[in-house]
Amino acid sequence: MKTMYTSGSKMADLLATEPQALRIISRFQLPLGVDDLTIDEVCTQAGVHTATFLAIVNYKIGAEQSFDFEDISLTTLICYLRQSHTHFFDFTLPMLRRKLIEAVNYSISNSRIPILIIQYFDQYVSEISVHMQHENEEVFPYVESLLAGKKKKNYNIEHFAKHHRAVDDLNIAAKLSELKKLIIKYYPKTPDYSLLLSVLYDLFLTEQDIATHCAIEDNILLPAVRNLELTTSLQSANSTGKNGQEQRQEELSEREKDVLIEVVKGLSNKEIANKLFISIHTVITHRKNITRKLNIHSTAGLTIYAIVNNLIDIDSLQDKS
Repeated sequence: MKTMYTSGSKMADLLATEPQALRIISRFQLPLGVDDLTIDEVCTQAGVHTATFLAIVNYKIGAEQSFDFEDISLTTLICYLRQSHTHFFDFTLPMLRRKLIEAVNYSISNSRIPILIIQYFDQYVSEISVHMQHENEEVFPYVESLLAGKKKKNYNIEHFAKHHRAVDDLNIAAKLSELKKLIIKYYPKTPDYSLLLSVLYDLFLTEQDIATHCAIEDNILLPAVRNLELTTSLQSANSTGKNGQEQRQEELSEREKDVLIEVVKGLSNKEIANKLFISIHTVITHRKNITRKLNIHSTAGLTIYAIVNNLIDIDSLQDKS
């Protein structure tokens, strides 16, 4: 396991030791000519969130690290991921295709295998393009709307998680590995393999780059957005509770509050009836009134309402679980 870089580490030491850091500073649009400045100094001067930069660097190089997802700047992370997409499609993948074509043109074989290899590569680019376009057009704007306090209705980050798992199931990220094997095993004999060996080396680097890119989305982006969604929901509930607390508590009768508390605790209608010495029919009526008055239909929503309105202590719920 590699040593973790910190905000006080020298940026020059990072760039001279870790080749992957060169790609990272490119996507963060950080400069060279860093003299003896620390990572924090370079990031601060460029307006890049240091903790987010370090999270990506340490993840990319395989350093053991521990960080709070609340410390991640999603604005900075989204910017990095967008720049990564641009780098893949404007530079890395077109360069690979040009080198493949050059290697094919150099081959004196009449075999169709070189052409089929290019077609395979084009298919791969098409598939990964659809995936990254979805992120650019759906996922990243959703996260930005969350950051702006305008949560998109009928969407949450689990939609992206499900989509990402589907992409993983299709092994899109692994298809570059398949392409390497096809070239290694079946490419026709040629007088000089120099061009092809250069392409293979670039395929190795690109495969690693894209695989790590996907892993950053799974292990940094997804948890950070989940954390943001939870925070946004609690803040929204807290704001609603503060703005309408007196009105809502006046609307709920004392008996309805009693029923609400027991619902949040996870009791069944029969258990609530026995505990409060009322009929099951009365419990059901109270629950309907609670739902109608608060316009909250889920137990999770009722739990948040009860917590922010001090009807129940969150610690008691955690103890019960």
